[in-house]
Amino acid sequence: MSETVITRFAPSPTGYLHIGGARTALFNWLYARAKGGRMLLRIEDTDQARSTEGAILAILDGLRWLELDWDGEPVYQLARAERHRAVAEQLLAQGNAYRCYASPEELAAMREQARADGRAPGYDGTWRDREASDAPAGTHPAIRFKAPREGETVIEDQVQGRVVVANKDIDDLVILRSDGSPTYNLSVVVDDHDMGITHVIRGDDHLTNAARQAQIYRALGWDTPIFAHVPLIHGPDGAKLSKRHGALGVEAYRAMGYLPAALRNYLVRLGWSHGDDEIMSMDDVVRWFDLDAIGRSAARFDFAKLENLNGHYLRGTADAELVRSLQALVPELPDGAELGRRIDAEGWRQLERAMPGLKERAKTLVELLDNAAFLFAKRPLELDEQAAKLLDPAARQTLAELLPGLEAVEPWSPEALEACVRDFAEATGRKLGKVAQPLRAALTGRSASPGIFDVLDVLGREESLARIRDQALSIESA
Repeated sequence: MSETVITRFAPSPTGYLHIGGARTALFNWLYARAKGGRMLLRIEDTDQARSTEGAILAILDGLRWLELDWDGEPVYQLARAERHRAVAEQLLAQGNAYRCYASPEELAAMREQARADGRAPGYDGTWRDREASDAPAGTHPAIRFKAPREGETVIEDQVQGRVVVANKDIDDLVILRSDGSPTYNLSVVVDDHDMGITHVIRGDDHLTNAARQAQIYRALGWDTPIFAHVPLIHGPDGAKLSKRHGALGVEAYRAMGYLPAALRNYLVRLGWSHGDDEIMSMDDVVRWFDLDAIGRSAARFDFAKLENLNGHYLRGTADAELVRSLQALVPELPDGAELGRRIDAEGWRQLERAMPGLKERAKTLVELLDNAAFLFAKRPLELDEQAAKLLDPAARQTLAELLPGLEAVEPWSPEALEACVRDFAEATGRKLGKVAQPLRAALTGRSASPGIFDVLDVLGREESLARIRDQALSIESA
């Protein structure tokens, strides 16, 4: 076996990149990087009825967005079908496989009989030792692997520990269907061998396949890779993560405004731990990562924890980088086309200037963008319910009295604006909140926003005064 660690991520392109698949890819990526090895990508597209080009692109795009790069070009399993067939014929020639002429009706009857006898449904070996001359005329046989019937198959799993399966419980697997197409377990073994895979890190739903695959490796005289079967991700209620728990695909988390660094950090902590560390850089994780720190119990996906973690990453990300992330996100939003038209080059610069205050209050990019909506709003502003309540006649009168002082502020800076508003509140015997809250409502149309003096500064003198006049003047016309 090669001394270089080689892992692989091998998704089936039948849909989006599942969040559980993303964690599997991350664990493979981390282990390869931690050991100075390589991670390969194999697209298992042999299910031609369900595999689509769109799903392949979605998987590749999801991996790139998560910044999980792979080594070399992706391998497409379907393109290697001839190699898989050749190995099936090799097993047949060396006596480790046989032709099976059982009809679908006979196979169904075997399953029913097994259930009636209280046994697991499986093939009963009818054609294991029969001659081909007994076959019905015109029947196209499948090829089955001749599994050992005595003894045990042992998997020394790096996560699950020693897994022992009695060989009598493993039936003879079809490795080549009657139409000549190879089956999953054969294709995986051949591809992993040919790609030099040293470590197979995957979900524990594949643990039942490990014994079958180990038997095929041994029959071919090939080294068996080291297995590490990772528990699946469960929802908050302890059930297997499903649509009813929320988003399943990586692209959905991207569209909801999560940062790839935050999602990576969250996923790596789902089943793997390093002491009490919660927030960690990928450089640190690569240094620390090993398979023995992966737990055997299923991890529970906690959406609130992910959101809080994402908020931490938002606050720690440079303002210009957040703007670039928003620019990439906007076209993917339901109202992205309209929003993109509203935000011109000056709007993006304005957004960057407002970012220090905005990112303190947001947990996702979508929330951040929503909080920044006041920057691009057209006058007169549409007031939300709470802002409308704040702007009662007394509040509008306060704005009318405040206006002359604001018009005289020079320079237009947060410090000068704060001094003006505080002086006005003191001079008129008002509490600062009684001035700042209607001012916020008039400037943003909302009751919550970044610091009000930063809002005035970012909007600029002309726009700020115009928005205040829109509300202050209404008292005169009332």
